[in-house]
Amino acid sequence: MKRTFALVLGGAALLLLTMITLGLLDVHLLAHSRFGRADGSVDSTLAHHRDHVLNALTLGATDAASTMPVVALAVIVMITAGLVFRRWREPLFVATAIVGEVAIFIITTFVVHRPRPNVVRLDHAPPTSSFPSGHTAAAVALCGSIAALVVFYGARTVWRRLAIAVAILFPIAVAASRLYRGMHYPTDVLGGALLGATWLRVSVAAVLGPPTAARTAEVADASHERLHLAPQSNAAG
Repeated sequence: MKRTFALVLGGAALLLLTMITLGLLDVHLLAHSRFGRADGSVDSTLAHHRDHVLNALTLGATDAASTMPVVALAVIVMITAGLVFRRWREPLFVATAIVGEVAIFIITTFVVHRPRPNVVRLDHAPPTSSFPSGHTAAAVALCGSIAALVVFYGARTVWRRLAIAVAILFPIAVAASRLYRGMHYPTDVLGGALLGATWLRVSVAAVLGPPTAARTAEVADASHERLHLAPQSNAAG
C-alpha cells in the first residue's frame, strides 16, 4: 500500500508540473508563433464548415464525455469490478484513474488559464479554461481503465481487441467534437490526451502492476477461495 501511495503522489506531482509547464509554454510562447496561428486556424476552418448532422453527432460525443456520464459510468465500473473480483485493487484502480485525472486537470486549467478559441462556440463554456481538454482526458482515463481491466483479465481475444478499439476511437471522437464545436484548440485536446494516457499509465503501475502480476494475484485469490470451500464441501458430503 505504501508503494501505491508513493507512486500515485509522485506521479501526480510530476504530471501536474509537466502539464502546467506545457500549458504556459503554449499560452505565452507558442501562441504568438506560426505554430500558434496554425493552432487557431483549425477552429476557424471547422467553424465555417458546420452542418446540422455534424452538430448533432458532435453533441452526442461531447455529452457522453461530460462530467455526470463519466462519473456515473466510473461508479458502475467500480461496483462491477468489486463484485467480480471481490477485492479492493480493481475498484481502487478505476477510482485512481478518474479522480487523479480530474484533480490534475482542474489545477492545470486554473493555473494556465488559456482563453477558448475566438469562434462561435456551440456549447456553454464551463468555468475551466481551454487547456487542457477535460472531456478528452476523461474519455482516455475512463475508456482506458476499462480496457486495462479487460486486457489484464479478459479470457477472450475478441473482447480485448474490442476494449482497446473503443479506448482509442472514443477519445478521438470526443477530441474531434470539442474542436468542431469551437471549445478547444488542437493543442488543448492533445494536452488532454497526454494527461489522460499518462495518468492512466501511472494508475496501472501504482495499483494493478504489470499484467502478469495482476493475473498471478487473481489465480492466487481463486486458489485460496477453492481451498477455503473444499473443507465445507467435504463436510457436506
